[in-house]
Amino acid sequence: MAGVAVVTDSTASLGSLRADRAGVGVVPLQVVIDGISRPESEESVTPAEVARALRARKRVSTSRPSPEAFKIMYEGLAERGYAEVVSVHLSSRISGTCEAAEVAARTAPIAVTVVDSGTMAMAAGFAVLAGADLASRGAGAAEVSELVRRRAAASEIFFYVDTLEYLRRGGRIGAAAAMLGSALSVKPLLRVTGGEIRPFERVRTTSKAMLRMEELGVAALARAAGSAAAVEVEIHHLDNRECAEHLLQRLRGRVSTLGEITISEVSAVLGVHAGPGTVGLVVSPAVP
Repeated sequence: MAGVAVVTDSTASLGSLRADRAGVGVVPLQVVIDGISRPESEESVTPAEVARALRARKRVSTSRPSPEAFKIMYEGLAERGYAEVVSVHLSSRISGTCEAAEVAARTAPIAVTVVDSGTMAMAAGFAVLAGADLASRGAGAAEVSELVRRRAAASEIFFYVDTLEYLRRGGRIGAAAAMLGSALSVKPLLRVTGGEIRPFERVRTTSKAMLRMEELGVAALARAAGSAAAVEVEIHHLDNRECAEHLLQRLRGRVSTLGEITISEVSAVLGVHAGPGTVGLVVSPAVP
């Protein structure tokens, strides 16, 4: 089975079904609830459980995979006959996951190219799926890695959170730190840019936040449509499906060419840092 295998981590929010269908290996990050660490998965710890734990004010945190977890994944792929691995992960400015993958890659029995996606959730997930499709058609690691990087860079992701408190606790807000204080009493809108989670607007109510998300989505879709023949869209949420579905319907009403949109819960790990009520939108144009 000589060829290129594609690996990612659980924050790409693919879920086991999409990952299995695409032949993508997934290394889970860890969710720690009241001192008990478990790997993120549908069978172990779910976004719904994270939302309940946060609402109950339990102690909730996350940790990156160990290099050993990546070593086991890479060794397993070598045993299955793969010649190379492209390992695509959460932005290195948000997590140390890429670093753990790079440590494992140094002693892997096959060549491993670690790609820092510079983003997260399905902005990374769509890039991973595109890379896996290209690899299945016989492309080499260099070609697959380049496509993944370009697809991730072309994707836009922005999201609404009820509060920045969870991002503050986890140290994931970076440039958003300046918004703390007054920002905690409003509804922040954020985006991932330059590999970091950064704020760009504040609104006073949830309804205004969702209207602004709609406007941002329409604008992003217009930009994507001008540069790509195909555009994939995903709406993420954490314990807020009603708002996610409302956003979907509003986008459909305004963009006549809109294709299929998937609504999914954001990964449990990302949910720990975003908090219940989060709604995110990913717009990912195909790249040549």
